[in-house]
Amino acid sequence: MKRQSTWFLAISVLLSLTIVLAACAPAAAPAAAPAQEGEAAAPAAGAEQPAAAGEKTIIYGVYQEPEILNAFVRTQTVASDVAALTEEGLVSVDPDGNYYPVLATEVPSLENGGVSEDGLTITYKLRDDVLWSDGEPFTCDDVLFTFEAVTNPESGAVSTTGYDLMESVTCTDDYTAVVQYREFYAPFLSRFEAIMPRHATGEPAKMQEWEYNWMLVGTGPFRMSDWRSGDQMVFVKNEHYRDYPDAPKVDKVIVRIIPSREVGKALITSGEIDILWDLTEADTPEFDENPAVVVNGRPGPGTERLVLNLADPALDATDDPINNPHPLLGDKRVRQAIQYGIDKQFLVDELLYGATTVGSNELSLGWAQCQIPASEYNPDKAIELLEAAGFTDQDGDGVRECHGCMYAEEGTPLRLKYQTTTGNQLREESQQLIIEMLADVGIELYIENVPSSELFGSWASGAFRKHGQYDVLMYTTSDGIDPQEQMEGYFASWNMPTEANGGTGFNYSRWVNEEADAALQAAGASPDLAARKAAYQTVCEKIAEDLPHIYLYDRAEIHLSRSNIKNFKVNPWTQTQTWNAEEWDKE
Repeated sequence: MKRQSTWFLAISVLLSLTIVLAACAPAAAPAAAPAQEGEAAAPAAGAEQPAAAGEKTIIYGVYQEPEILNAFVRTQTVASDVAALTEEGLVSVDPDGNYYPVLATEVPSLENGGVSEDGLTITYKLRDDVLWSDGEPFTCDDVLFTFEAVTNPESGAVSTTGYDLMESVTCTDDYTAVVQYREFYAPFLSRFEAIMPRHATGEPAKMQEWEYNWMLVGTGPFRMSDWRSGDQMVFVKNEHYRDYPDAPKVDKVIVRIIPSREVGKALITSGEIDILWDLTEADTPEFDENPAVVVNGRPGPGTERLVLNLADPALDATDDPINNPHPLLGDKRVRQAIQYGIDKQFLVDELLYGATTVGSNELSLGWAQCQIPASEYNPDKAIELLEAAGFTDQDGDGVRECHGCMYAEEGTPLRLKYQTTTGNQLREESQQLIIEMLADVGIELYIENVPSSELFGSWASGAFRKHGQYDVLMYTTSDGIDPQEQMEGYFASWNMPTEANGGTGFNYSRWVNEEADAALQAAGASPDLAARKAAYQTVCEKIAEDLPHIYLYDRAEIHLSRSNIKNFKVNPWTQTQTWNAEEWDKE
């Protein structure tokens, strides 16, 4: 196959169009949130806010715009990253995978009495010196309210994993929260990753309508001041922060919304932004000789993948995918042919300079790492599988059609919609290569990319991923230091978003596998790490067998900063590279 020459031609055209469109097109985004009472009017879109004499401002460039910020409604990584400037939880995880206290005074354990012998009672001792950004005190009642909101069946929380196993949250006093579980939940420390204020939100049943969702009130180092849709979000120093005035060290963080990584690289090179979020291995070589820009990177748990819809996309979020299979992807042989037809090593070598590894499974890093061999590139095997599944090219147009296939109508072409986020050059280049590779075996893919806020939108917003109205998606997702929520959220049969559950869960493939379900339940209920690791290995093996996801390549966490920015530290175990923003400084 003459892949290299045709690919370079296609990509050169694509890049030209991308740069022109990125420079001209405004970003799609939600309506801007109003300024808080007493705030000075913000400048017009596109205008930078002038810095006061001696004021330190860090400009943080992101090429996606959040749809919503509430931790229990959002689904975008960028939303988590931005929200962490003001939002805090009871405990968090450092870059080395160690838990540390945030709003709690210590991490609960058997040794300090915070965890009962049976693991069912978790006691959090809370800080008594914390105020919300509006000056109201933080107390145990806010922890209780967060539990009430997440578990309210009408709240629309995107995931209730772990919270649904809690029997109660009790406040024995203003600064002690006791969480009682009905059954042991191994990753209990990963719950309450954000706490919401009762006084500044609303009724739990109306959580998706709260103004708080777009103008957070938090306990973190910065206070949200303004959100100019498609332009910028402004966070100013929180004068109620417990370490104020010694922290944060800068007065303001402006989150600048930019069209693409390519534009961001130009802006950080010129010094117009101070930090650029979310780069790839392919972006770093051009900065090797630039002393003004620092490449901050370390291996991460994320893997770029194809998410395949196993249910009929014509049905809105069916809760019976077995009896309503996707007419093309419902046949496992088609999914296997797609994997055999993709030369993953070529993607790594051509697009990522060979600087990462071919993806093979969900858990590529950490204590629970799965051992799954990389898939074979074998277009002949792909063709053999497609023909066995009843897909042949009888009209000679290069695209196979259904002739006696399992689910599709006779004559249906093997044509699939292929979607990812706009403004991401690496993904657009990957698409072009994968389209060409699969065309060689008679599968036609066509692109309909959308902004991040649309692809990763909520159930209430009608996002097509949530409602199961797609064929093939491509993006990266990452597990945390404890992978239970990730594994259960994406692969448990009970976590398919449906009308009945209000869109809860991340099983967008609508995959059902009884053995995987049993292993996930076992992993979440055992205190034995070796037993849990074995259970996750079983799930990874079933995923590799059924292919609801096809893993392309592993991702590092890479972000750029100007050399005068201090204390920016990459954390691969959170979705928040602003996790230590109170320490950031600018020389």
